[in-house]
Amino acid sequence: MHKSLFLGALGALSLPFPALAQGAASTDAAPPTGEGTQEPIIVTAAPYGVGRANTPAISAQVGRDQILESGGASLADALAHVPGMAATGFASGASRPVIRGMDATRVRLVEDGLSAADVSDVGPDHGTPIDPLAARSIEVVRGAATLRYGSQAIGGVVNAINDRVPTRLPAAPFAAELTAGFDSASDALEGSVLADARAGEVALHADAFYRHADDYDTPLGRQANSFFRGNGQSIGASWFPGGGTSRIGAALQHYAATYGIPGDDAYIDMRQTKLVARASLDLGGKLKTLNFDGAYADYRHDEREPDGEIVATFLNREFDTRAELLFEPFGPVDNAALGGEVRRRRHSALGEARTYLFPTLTWAEAAYAFADAALTDRLKLEGSARIEHVRVSGTPGSNIATRRDFTPLSAAVAALYRASEGVKLGLTFSSTGRAPAITELFARGPHDGPATYEIGDPTLRVERANSLEATLRIDRGRLHFEGSAYSSWFRQFVYGDLTGRTCDEEGDCIAGEGRELRELVYRQQAAHFRGLEGEAEVTLLPAPRGELKARLIADYVRATFADGGNVPRIPPWRIGGGLEWSSPRFDAGFMLTRYARQDDFGAFDAPTPGYADLDAHLAVRPFAARPGIELALVGRNLTDSVQRNAAALNRDRVVAPGWRIRLVLRIAT
Repeated sequence: MHKSLFLGALGALSLPFPALAQGAASTDAAPPTGEGTQEPIIVTAAPYGVGRANTPAISAQVGRDQILESGGASLADALAHVPGMAATGFASGASRPVIRGMDATRVRLVEDGLSAADVSDVGPDHGTPIDPLAARSIEVVRGAATLRYGSQAIGGVVNAINDRVPTRLPAAPFAAELTAGFDSASDALEGSVLADARAGEVALHADAFYRHADDYDTPLGRQANSFFRGNGQSIGASWFPGGGTSRIGAALQHYAATYGIPGDDAYIDMRQTKLVARASLDLGGKLKTLNFDGAYADYRHDEREPDGEIVATFLNREFDTRAELLFEPFGPVDNAALGGEVRRRRHSALGEARTYLFPTLTWAEAAYAFADAALTDRLKLEGSARIEHVRVSGTPGSNIATRRDFTPLSAAVAALYRASEGVKLGLTFSSTGRAPAITELFARGPHDGPATYEIGDPTLRVERANSLEATLRIDRGRLHFEGSAYSSWFRQFVYGDLTGRTCDEEGDCIAGEGRELRELVYRQQAAHFRGLEGEAEVTLLPAPRGELKARLIADYVRATFADGGNVPRIPPWRIGGGLEWSSPRFDAGFMLTRYARQDDFGAFDAPTPGYADLDAHLAVRPFAARPGIELALVGRNLTDSVQRNAAALNRDRVVAPGWRIRLVLRIAT
């Protein structure tokens, strides 16, 4: 570590912000709440939004404080301590969330409900243009709610909420938050600003962030080519006619990142510009509200050699729009909504990447419905359904232009039962169809990032998952518990099968080692995913000026094929626990987590060693009159353990960062 740089960063952080704090206002907009309650609404869970404790399937919500503590450049970093969540962990700039062992084409990444519009589903070395520094909160939704987001959300949905197109008029004329941080493992410097303003009937928003991280340290030495540089800016506005609930608005945003690929010498230079429009019209009568959301994104990334030469380019131009009609209660139905979505995606690969995937065009149109009804004071039912038509055009290895049409049908029914005061039971059954993705259909050559030679199958059929999930919530006195048990039976599960052969760039393959690329062929067969996950909090010491809580998390997933083999790249079980003290002036806590050895690995793969991970944090608000000024000290991997990710294709070449200290300054008043 560079001690002089660390001390210099401390000094730099201490200088500019006190003057800015004098006029700053809090930007932490309180989450929407239900009538008569302070319970946060999970906006991703249904078109009409539902309380977090009132969904049959358990949803997760990570707030701004946790996002800043995590310090990573990806959504997966911010979700690390959420039960059931893992990460692909391919690179500092490329780490997609994994939900219950499923990733990429089964986990939909959205930003304020609209597509991330990137190519992170095409390869694990491709990042996603959503930085946690720009998010106010992140939601994870599983179960019936995923039907709102399409066939690529079988595993779940991760929604980064940034409110760049304001959805309500700010209470204050101006509000702002500034943050600055430093990470010792990579000498990383980062900062962000979020600002909201009100001018009569118009709400304004602007944000920007910057992140600069060098190659990070591991217990085995420096991880070469693990650097990350990123920045982004956005500006948006909404008009609320008459200051009411109707609104119309738009935002323009830009994201840029350059990051290395550990285990390789190449790096990726990524850019995305996105235009977003959102509107909500209060209709009155039985037709309550009409919502419209749309976005167009222009994405490009270049894969470069160390001297800067561009060897491959990926382009993605995507349009995603959704309209939803919400109804007033009628008969036994409390909430109901009809929605439609249209998505168009044109993907192209140029240079050396053209041998991997020829240009593709995807059209998807869908209609869906949601409804819920409280049958009694104790029993609530929910139902949802979706019909989708997906049309994909591309060119497989046969060099014959091919078009495939799929019509996945999906439906879910769920029940939430209040067994007693503070005890709720949930049960969800869903049958969800997924159209194969473009790589699964049309991949046809070498992909240097993951070091694979991939072969798609244009004859793949719709993948179907029939899932059953039971949940238990206990919120009584000092105890709060949420747990799930689930089982998903897949028909025609699509997976990348390592054949044990290795290939060169031209596709000449041999049995065993000897060539630089591993052959990976996309196939289908039945599969079974099942698992458990839970989280418990117990208040040990309630006090007038603070409280001490104990927290326990655990999750486990097992995934097997019908032929008895293991589904590849599944995270191992883990269990963790710690203590948390919170008070008006300071917070402190730690979490010790044990990750098991993964011995249930896929064909032609290898076991992944287990490890223990210790995280801790201390946050101080030194000025009673200005509680929005906070200085936090965060420790990660304080055991300095060697951590390899069982869900990563490149885990034999990449080790996660070793022990590191983060310093975060936040100013919001």
